[in-house]
Amino acid sequence: MRHHRMHRSLGLALAACVTVAGCSAAAAGPEEIRTYFSSSASVGHGAVRTYTTVGPNGDPTGVGIRMSATALDGLPDTGAMFMLGLPEQASATVFDHVMLNWNPHGHEPEILFGKPHFDMHFYMTDMPSIEGIDPGAPEYAARAAHLPDAKYIPRDYITPPGPLASQLAVPFMGVHWMDATAGMIPGVYDFTQTFINGSWDGNYTFMEPMMTRAWLLTRPTVREGIKAPLAYQHTAYYPTVYSVRFDHQAQEFDVALAGMTLRHKS
Repeated sequence: MRHHRMHRSLGLALAACVTVAGCSAAAAGPEEIRTYFSSSASVGHGAVRTYTTVGPNGDPTGVGIRMSATALDGLPDTGAMFMLGLPEQASATVFDHVMLNWNPHGHEPEILFGKPHFDMHFYMTDMPSIEGIDPGAPEYAARAAHLPDAKYIPRDYITPPGPLASQLAVPFMGVHWMDATAGMIPGVYDFTQTFINGSWDGNYTFMEPMMTRAWLLTRPTVREGIKAPLAYQHTAYYPTVYSVRFDHQAQEFDVALAGMTLRHKS
C-alpha cells in the first residue's frame, strides 16, 4: 500500500533500494520439489531473499520471500525499500519481481494501516512500467482512472470509496484494491495482516501481502486461498494459495504465493 516517500522521484527511491540478482544456486527440497533462491539483501540485522519452487515436471509451483528472524531487529526508523529479482525458474509464472517495503510508521490511510509493517508487492509487470507511474507524466490521472475490466479484477476487491483514482494511485506503484469482505472499518479494523491487489492503466499489476512487525514476532501460521478474477490478461502460472509461516529450523519467515495453476489469456 501507500508509502509516505513514494512521492519522491523514482531516482531517489531507487537510491534507497538494494537490487538483488535474479537467480543463484538451487537447493534441494522434498524429493518431488526443488527450490531455487535469489541472492540475498540485508534487511535490519538479517537478510531477505526470494525463491521459486518447481515440481518434477519442471513447472513452477510457487514463489515467495524468505526473511531471517533477525531481519525484524535493527530496522531503520526512516523506512526502506528493496527491489528483489526472482530466480529465472519463475519465468513461467505471471510475476516479474518483488518490491519489499518497511513502513516504520505505517502509511495512509493511517486509521487502517498506521502500524509498523511490511508491504510485499509481487509485480506482474516490469520495472520500466513501474517507472512510468509518475505524477509528472502526461495523462497520469487518466491512466490511474483506467481500471481493468471487471472480469480481470479479483472477486470482492474494490477501490476505497470516495477519492478519485488519481488520488488513490501511489507513484511508482499504482492503484490499490482492498477486499470488501475483510471488515476494514475505520476505528474497528485491527490490522495484523491482509492481502491487497493493484492495477495501473487497465492492467492488473500486483499482488501484495501486508503484515505488521508485531504480528510476525508471534511467528504465525496462515494459509488461505487467493481470490481470483473471472478472466486473465496473460497466459502464465498464477498462484491460488497465500501462506505465512515460520521455519524454526532455518529461523526464517516464509511468505509464499503457491498452488500455481496455468491460466490462459481470455
